[in-house]
Amino acid sequence: MMSYLDGQIVLRDRIVAGRVHFDSHIRQIDPASTASDRYILPGFIDGHVHGGGGADTMDGVDAIETLSRFHLDHGTTTILPTTITAPWSDVMDTLRAVKEVCDRGIRNGPRVHGAHLEGPFVSPHKLGAQPPFNIEPTPDRVVDAVGTGCVRIVTIAPELEHSENAMKSFARAGVRVSLGHTTTDYDGAERAICMVCAAGGTVGGTHLFNAMSPIEGRRPGPVAALMCSDVAYGEMIFDTHHVHPASFRLVERMMGDRLLFVTDAMRGTGEPDGPSDLGGQAVVIRDGVVRLPSGSLAGSVLTLDQGLRNAIQSGMSLPRAARLVSTNAAAYLGLHDRGAIAPDLLADFTVLDSNLQVSEVWVNGQRVS
Repeated sequence: MMSYLDGQIVLRDRIVAGRVHFDSHIRQIDPASTASDRYILPGFIDGHVHGGGGADTMDGVDAIETLSRFHLDHGTTTILPTTITAPWSDVMDTLRAVKEVCDRGIRNGPRVHGAHLEGPFVSPHKLGAQPPFNIEPTPDRVVDAVGTGCVRIVTIAPELEHSENAMKSFARAGVRVSLGHTTTDYDGAERAICMVCAAGGTVGGTHLFNAMSPIEGRRPGPVAALMCSDVAYGEMIFDTHHVHPASFRLVERMMGDRLLFVTDAMRGTGEPDGPSDLGGQAVVIRDGVVRLPSGSLAGSVLTLDQGLRNAIQSGMSLPRAARLVSTNAAAYLGLHDRGAIAPDLLADFTVLDSNLQVSEVWVNGQRVS
């Protein structure tokens, strides 16, 4: 059955008044001289999200469904539940839970594309808010992870022992290799980027600027390697706490469509200020910021609709901001059937009112929120 939406249609490079006709896929776009003041955007894609609405990926199937529905209400139509550094048996249990949800789907929920394996192949010296269960990406662990059939992104610190073979193996399996939680320098990051590309893979950077060396005049670090690459993508948590707006504008000018927003959201996202937990560690949420008792940042309580509004407040146009929360992530993940409003793509929409608040969410041509 054919449906339609009227409004200001946010295309890749402009906004046009008109009507979108669709069933499960977009069939036609008709321009109009006038339309309502609501904005029709491609559904958001979050490739790095630990939790939300009181649930955490590591808690299993029911929690994955809960956090996915929470982020659906904020416009996310494709989601990658993300692990945290934990004992390997717990990580494997979580990957199997994500696989179960992927296989059966979430009724009236977002698309669960697979898992982001953020821990435990990270540096003990750049754990950030990760618990100290870091391990090396040995061949048997890579086989275990790939064997679940659900890992779409893996975060690896390229200086770890076994990391070279692990990055090549993941790349050959079609898993995006994301450099993060790392002490590597510019040269190490550049070598890793070249290695992944030579193996036929796609490379990214996990939450740029966070849990990696900063850019300095004589020590440019991994952020500069990712920015200067012609092919590498980069995640950013743009809650304006993890990354300053000026740093965001710099990276966006350098990386363009290779930059994508993620939330890195944790269990307490959407919950009132107060105590919460991340990977079994006590954290405190206060004024939109999550911190460990030491004062270090510990994940975020960001949602992608707020990230989009932050980008606009920092000077981005709405079409450019929409690419940051949808189009660019689709390209990074190789999801060529979504991420834009164009004929024959999936009818996944996030509809915003005139104040850029989410008013409707559609998945596969069905209104779900």
